[in-house]
Amino acid sequence: MPTTPAPATDRSSDETPTGESRVALVRRARRIDRELAVTYPDARAELDFTTPLELLVATVLSAQTTDVRVNATTPAIFARYPDAAAYAGADPSEMEELFKPLGFFRAKTRSVIGLGQALVERFDGEVPARLDDLVTLPGVGRKTANVVLGNAFGVPGITVDTHFGRLARRFGWTTSEDPVKVEHEVGALFPKKDWTMLSHHLVWHGRRRCHARRPACGACPVARWCPSFGVGETDPVAAQKLIKPGPRG
Repeated sequence: MPTTPAPATDRSSDETPTGESRVALVRRARRIDRELAVTYPDARAELDFTTPLELLVATVLSAQTTDVRVNATTPAIFARYPDAAAYAGADPSEMEELFKPLGFFRAKTRSVIGLGQALVERFDGEVPARLDDLVTLPGVGRKTANVVLGNAFGVPGITVDTHFGRLARRFGWTTSEDPVKVEHEVGALFPKKDWTMLSHHLVWHGRRRCHARRPACGACPVARWCPSFGVGETDPVAAQKLIKPGPRG
């Protein structure tokens, strides 16, 4: 039976969300990640792309919609706009038609055209491989920047989307709702080289088992190390039925 980590008897100034020692928190966090790596050996970005620019655009377009819908829509978009100059010079009304299935198509059109213009004007049409540069682009925040850095350039980054933040709090790795604080607090628990795959593991687990509503606690591979065990369905048979195959299932 999973149990909540016992409070540490020696509470130093290095407080942890669960009251366990810092060393115990780090060990537990890394044990969870190792188990999730075994559970999801194919974990990866679920947006289809072949270049950094395609991933950048797809990530911007994924706001308030699903990866499945983005992947169904981007082949036509990528064919019509093969480079940053094409996005920069796009006709807004034509682009809006292509973006309509994704929702918020007018705002996304403005962002992507502005993105293309900024890339052409400031980066010679190439997607920069530095976070400080990426976050200056229209429609690009730290989450999008870390997706691109980690998956297109191999630069480690933590992507704090809704799934990642929810699971980090359930695991007792942080109590913060602020994505930047979550990024830094969770990042401090893991070697930098693990950050990108850690992001994939938590996102995959959040989409498939640890749902926002009624998580499948009874069919969770990391239940024994989770202080939030019991917030969802604990019966193994019932929990098994809650598991989703994920966007590519």
